[in-house]
Amino acid sequence: MMKQKRSSLLGGVTLATLATVILMPLLLPSATLATEILIFAMAALACNLLLGYTGLLSFGQGIFFGGGAYIASICMIHWNFGLLSALLSAMLAGALLAGLVGALSIRRKGIYFVMLTLSFSQMAYFIAYSVSDWTGGDNGLLDIPRPALTLLGFEISNLVSSEAFYAFVATLFMLIFIFARRVIHSPFGTTLVAIRENENRASAVGFSTNHFKLLAFVISGGITGIAGALYAMLLNFAPLSNIELQMSENILIMTIIGGTGSLFGSILGAGSIVLLGDVLSSVWPRWMILLGIALIAVVLFMPSGLWGGLGSIADRWREYRRSKEPEAKSREAN
Repeated sequence: MMKQKRSSLLGGVTLATLATVILMPLLLPSATLATEILIFAMAALACNLLLGYTGLLSFGQGIFFGGGAYIASICMIHWNFGLLSALLSAMLAGALLAGLVGALSIRRKGIYFVMLTLSFSQMAYFIAYSVSDWTGGDNGLLDIPRPALTLLGFEISNLVSSEAFYAFVATLFMLIFIFARRVIHSPFGTTLVAIRENENRASAVGFSTNHFKLLAFVISGGITGIAGALYAMLLNFAPLSNIELQMSENILIMTIIGGTGSLFGSILGAGSIVLLGDVLSSVWPRWMILLGIALIAVVLFMPSGLWGGLGSIADRWREYRRSKEPEAKSREAN
């Protein structure tokens, strides 16, 4: 019964995600804004695999995001890679960078782990700045193409229009969402949660915790690399800011605001930050202050994030309905 109930809940979350993805371009001012939200939701989802399910607070997400953007862009500009080939190269680059950063960082725990990922992030930024022949330095890489979607030599869709590109990104996001859900609810995902709750106990029962954490890093890095490549295609530009520390901070904030340990929360977190930035920036030049106030409010009054806050509201509503049932029955009896 519990297994059936959990399966029903997971199916409901997937359907809610699909409905959100379908409705977003219809409800938002532009398909471009909706595409940006989904791309960052993809990056936040990948970060959630580390933070929400493995308990690893990593400041290295910008490395994988920027690395994926640069590799895909270079492959398309210099070697005429197609869309799928460029995304595959971005995924491999993100996974490789995550494997390198993770292999060295997981040797330490707690604040030392955080400081290592922070150091790698700073180092990656200055490397990207230094090799300006490849990355464009301060100017970034310009004129990033958006190739058509082809399969076996046949063109399936031209992604020049913002609506067509959104449809492609939405399809890719749903595939990654379903993949991440399967990973989380597999024995591998259960082990990651056990490591998050008590790593010493997980190690004592025979799990090689470092191997599991490293694999979580690689999966997270691969997904983040894809998100970075899509963002470069959206902007037709791969800026240096993609790989700097602030990008890692933005992805972490989206993950925490949406709700750690919730894949659907990744959409809520990315959507809230992107939309708030879009709205507030048109209201006041110093809109970051207003954004900071909004974030403080969420952290104080919704410590489990937006997804957890919505769940608490739903639970209170159900309790209220249950408390009113006896009164309704007594009225009917009278």
